[in-house]
Amino acid sequence: MRHLLAFAACLPLLQACASDGARLQGAAQDPPASSAYGMFLAGQAALTSGDSRQASRLLDAARDAPGADDAVAEKAFTAALLAGDVTRAAALVPNGPDASESVKRMGALVRGVEAMAQGKGKEAYAQLTSNSIAFPHKAAAALVSPWAAAQSGDVDASLVPPQVRGDKVVEYFGTLGRGLLLERAGRFDAAEADLKAAGGGGQSELATLTYGGFLERRGRRLDAVALYESVLGLGESETIEAAKARAAAGGPAPPAPSLREGAAQALLAPAATMIAARQPQIALAYLRLILRLDPRRGDAWVMVGDLLMAGDDVPGARAAYGRVPPKTTDYVTAQGKIAWSYQQTGDQETAIRIARQAAASGDRDARLTLADLYRAYGRFQEAADVLAQLIKEGGKPDWRLLFGRAVAYERLGRWSEAEADLQTALKLKPDEPELLNYLGYSWIDRGLRLKEALALVEKAVAANPRSGAMMDSLGWAYFKLGDYKQAVEKLELAVELDAGDPEINDHLGDAYWKAGRRDEALFQWRRVLTLGPDEKQKAAAEAKIASPSGADAAAGKVAGS
Repeated sequence: MRHLLAFAACLPLLQACASDGARLQGAAQDPPASSAYGMFLAGQAALTSGDSRQASRLLDAARDAPGADDAVAEKAFTAALLAGDVTRAAALVPNGPDASESVKRMGALVRGVEAMAQGKGKEAYAQLTSNSIAFPHKAAAALVSPWAAAQSGDVDASLVPPQVRGDKVVEYFGTLGRGLLLERAGRFDAAEADLKAAGGGGQSELATLTYGGFLERRGRRLDAVALYESVLGLGESETIEAAKARAAAGGPAPPAPSLREGAAQALLAPAATMIAARQPQIALAYLRLILRLDPRRGDAWVMVGDLLMAGDDVPGARAAYGRVPPKTTDYVTAQGKIAWSYQQTGDQETAIRIARQAAASGDRDARLTLADLYRAYGRFQEAADVLAQLIKEGGKPDWRLLFGRAVAYERLGRWSEAEADLQTALKLKPDEPELLNYLGYSWIDRGLRLKEALALVEKAVAANPRSGAMMDSLGWAYFKLGDYKQAVEKLELAVELDAGDPEINDHLGDAYWKAGRRDEALFQWRRVLTLGPDEKQKAAAEAKIASPSGADAAAGKVAGS
């Protein structure tokens, strides 16, 4: 429960996702010779289960079968788009009078992007600026259309600021894109004004890298280094660290994006917006359009993989991660995600093999991933060895390395060393909730420095009040202090936040018992047995249920899980 979290943010659950790689069964089969309705149902089922390549084949066949209607045509278009066959999707856009407005709007955007991918800038610009594209795709079209105008040869139109009333995303990223187009037109002073406005204050990593790249191309390496340093002062970013190292060493400046690459970059913000708005199908569609324009865009492949993984399409996610080009900034991230995907499906051997191969490059993040996988498999000595070597290599002290090694030491029973690492890490990152919670809970569960520990977990909960694990730590602190009323109150909240955690439910049972609520305590301990507890948790719960001593029957709890 208090394990070291993986260093990646989770994406929202994908409701009906597409597969970049076909499912293992049935993927290579031809659509059955059946009725349009039967193939439609089979295609719909494949789409819902995440196999949109098979769905595309089935629905395409259903569309051409006798008796097909507009609903089948719309599904065929959607399946082709989500499967990544943008060219086919553009050809399948329904335009009949009964076609839904939502599909027509997406279809117009798809046709505009496909035209640009084929080098037909004039056609693309006309499509992207037409009235047929409306909410929710107006922002995407507005950001891409200047690049289409440039491709058509209309420089003046390409430099008109894109606008969608009240849309700050379009305003901000439109300024960024216009800066690049101004650079392309040779208007360098105006270009810098726009790029500095977007990327000079560290508002986004993408904007900072874009402005810094411009400075490097203009031969202003020292200015670029100063920009990167100013942004690194606001927070950690290994991508910007790498850019700073390149500029400081006088490495080759990143080239200005091509028109297709610029248009692809412009679509990243709308895709991220749709992910944040929990619209995964639209986000996935935008990412497919990005990759049609720039198939080597590693960050987009990683985002596709994350969406597919969130929708339980593991083969599709692995295929997407596997498309990230080697020697790019996203390659190590993608390889780490492939390794974790095998961990999630129980294939320890493959997970470790892939992680070791990535770590053999010497990349710091790859070695962190390997250490994290070792911890996940309970191989704590190997994890500690990897992290100790990273710490020994020196450089800027990193709280994450110390935290990771502390977790490994704690699980190995080397508490004094774990405690020292946790305290050092906390000095480097005094407001990090995970650190506060881990050290606080570790003291609490050992009966050490309880008042100080209580202050740590209170600070952690204040920073992350929706964390069941942190609320559990707070409740357990009150339990150890003998305040069973407060313990019950906090632990009930913890169970509400994380109902499926066996340790939290066990703690609540203990608090109920001490508060004199014996029937409720027995209920909680029995519930623990239904939640997949580990052997130690299971034995403790069974002992408490069987003994008239209840919560006093099992002792020797260990911090974390």
